[in-house]
Amino acid sequence: MLLFLLPIFVFCAAADAKKSSAPAVFSYAELSTLYEQKALSPTLEEKLHNLLTTPFVDNSYRSASPALLSQSPALGEFLRVAQWNIERGLEYEAIAAIFGSEAEFTALLSADEFPSGSDERQRALEQAAMLRAADVIVLNEVDLGMKRTNYRNTAAELAARLKMNYAFGVQFVELSPVHLSQENTADGAPEKELAEIIKVDPSRYKGLHGTAILSRFPLENVRLVPFRNQPYDWYQSEKNGVSFLEKGRRKIAGKVFLEKTLREVRRGGRTTLLADIADARFPNGRVTIAATHLENRTKSANRVKQLKELLDLVKESRHPVVFAGDMNTSSSDFTPTSLRRELAKRYGNPVYWIRMGIGYMLGFGLIEDTVLDGLTFWRTQSDPTVCEVPFLMPNSERKFFSTLENFRFDDGGAFDFRGDANRSHNNRGKTLANSNERGGKGFVNTYRVTRPIKFVGKYKLDWIFVKPADLKKPNDEEGSYRFAPHFGRTFAEVNEVVPDRISDHRPLTIDLPLLEPPLDENKKRD
Repeated sequence: MLLFLLPIFVFCAAADAKKSSAPAVFSYAELSTLYEQKALSPTLEEKLHNLLTTPFVDNSYRSASPALLSQSPALGEFLRVAQWNIERGLEYEAIAAIFGSEAEFTALLSADEFPSGSDERQRALEQAAMLRAADVIVLNEVDLGMKRTNYRNTAAELAARLKMNYAFGVQFVELSPVHLSQENTADGAPEKELAEIIKVDPSRYKGLHGTAILSRFPLENVRLVPFRNQPYDWYQSEKNGVSFLEKGRRKIAGKVFLEKTLREVRRGGRTTLLADIADARFPNGRVTIAATHLENRTKSANRVKQLKELLDLVKESRHPVVFAGDMNTSSSDFTPTSLRRELAKRYGNPVYWIRMGIGYMLGFGLIEDTVLDGLTFWRTQSDPTVCEVPFLMPNSERKFFSTLENFRFDDGGAFDFRGDANRSHNNRGKTLANSNERGGKGFVNTYRVTRPIKFVGKYKLDWIFVKPADLKKPNDEEGSYRFAPHFGRTFAEVNEVVPDRISDHRPLTIDLPLLEPPLDENKKRD
């Protein structure tokens, strides 16, 4: 596409800290044209380009005094950053309750699943409290004007509810619902019911999906930069058809309609949303937040290409950088999931179809129950940073992490790869433990299929990486820890407070001390 062949500077549509700005969105008629016509008119092409390179920004929540930040004996005053792939925001009310107030969140807790006085309830309450204290929130898979999420502007509504500023960047314009709403369906009852479920309201449908940053600080220098390297064509490849369904064993009427339903025909591609927050307390007075979502339908090597583009964007930064998002470090060309969740993600909750159609159609059961064996798979999905043993134990994701570890900013700064027992959750050390929680075997997983089998179907896909104030070597335990990541956490219980969980991804947090922290070997986190 012409959009991704333009020089990178063309993409950098910056927005300063003015109160609000937004690109023009498409009418329903224009969305229909975007689906039907591969080659667009110059007017539509320009409008699409602007939408995919211009962020929505709202800095309504300003304050004459500095934002109050959290403090602890171990870290002193610190900035907390959270990251969460919210799976479209299908469980928006639960997400808003978690970040909103203790009372709202407590009301969600089932007396059966989280009984009073139980460890599970206490952990869920603690995790929600930690998320509420976040000063910056990075969200992946955020909808604007999609039926599956009640046509809400997810980022704007959540930001207003939390009294935070926000930026939203469009990755994709979702076109399949527009096409399917206009298509005549077969006479079979399942297809008719599904057609009613996915039919959209032309006056409300905007079809936008992307990444958001919420902040207690005004957002400055906001930029939306699509990757030049787009290894999967979400428009043409999806429009051509989903090959695994074409090969599957189907026994019900309307199989062509089902195959079309499971497609995600989109315009756009993977991108990075960048924004600065400024405060005299920050090192050099500024922090850059880079929120991204790398491609899942491709090889690991292509995610490395996208990573290198992102690093070029922040290379000149002489202040701290926080790089967060769903990196899709699964060592696979796709993320395992179920047809049930795929239908729910795209079109809401087609209960009849889920219960009556899927198992009969496939015969062999859900995709997520097809497991992969072997030591290589086990060790890379629990820790995608492990070294590669050529031929014997390959690790296609290793290049991603070595690229980050070897990268140097123009000022000589490096990303923090340290893992100190006394600066990581549960006193676990090893690579990246300070910024991303480790468990008994590798990292605590951030993504799970609906029914994982032991270690299979659990992945560490979501990450937070930090360039601190003054770190020249990524593993220098004698170096400065000012604005370095501490006590990285991945939260499980808080994500399980609704049936079938809030998201297929778990939320993460890190704490960044504004000054050299008082923590030493004899102190533990308060």
